[in-house]
Amino acid sequence: MTRRVTWLGHSTVLIELGGARILTDPVLRERMLHLRRVGGPVDRAHHDELDAVLISHVHHDHLDLPSLRLLDRERTRLVVPVGAGRLAAKEGFAALTELAPGGTTEIGGTHVRAVPAVHGGSRGPLGTKAETLGFVVEGDGLRVYFAGDTDLFDEMTELGALDLALIPVWGWGPKLGAGHLDPERAAEAIALIEPRIAIPIHWGTFFPRLHRDRARRLTEPPREFASAAARVAPTVDVRVLAPGDALDL
Repeated sequence: MTRRVTWLGHSTVLIELGGARILTDPVLRERMLHLRRVGGPVDRAHHDELDAVLISHVHHDHLDLPSLRLLDRERTRLVVPVGAGRLAAKEGFAALTELAPGGTTEIGGTHVRAVPAVHGGSRGPLGTKAETLGFVVEGDGLRVYFAGDTDLFDEMTELGALDLALIPVWGWGPKLGAGHLDPERAAEAIALIEPRIAIPIHWGTFFPRLHRDRARRLTEPPREFASAAARVAPTVDVRVLAPGDALDL
């Protein structure tokens, strides 16, 4: 039985547990709005034959409609926050589930629970407003936390025992706005939740085309996170992956 996670860049992770293939916040394009992907394209094999897609919130770099159109919408179930269903339904997925924090669903042999996140939930000033979620995915006796995009919050201590945390440590530009974890705060987060393993995500994949700070902001966040985690959460095994790299669980 395959038990593996593969980071495809930004917040897009293929989680293989309980016989299910689940993709988070898929952004599969080379360009998105004013951003360009750094590095090679996403291997199509990583988003073929999916059982479900989990969407944490409706921001364009997490709910990317052109990327959803690349998926098999007859086979794949789409799981979105409450409030995002109408927007997502336009993409023609045969099965669509809306969840609020605390809500659960079953995907094959995998149990998925929506958990809170602290982040803006609006798709632009006049766009869709919806909940903002993280997810705990459980299968084969393992529990994986996908934080989506979030700031630090006390209720992280209520997630329960975790084997793996997929934790955001930056964003897509040289600066971060409110509702994000930077490397230091991401380290504080894993000190709260105490997973066995932590993988930094949401860094180094997309960047504005021309910016003098580009090289530094593409490479430093995961290193800064690993250094901070060694200080405040020394029992957590931090694994820094490059896009396309996998970790067998």
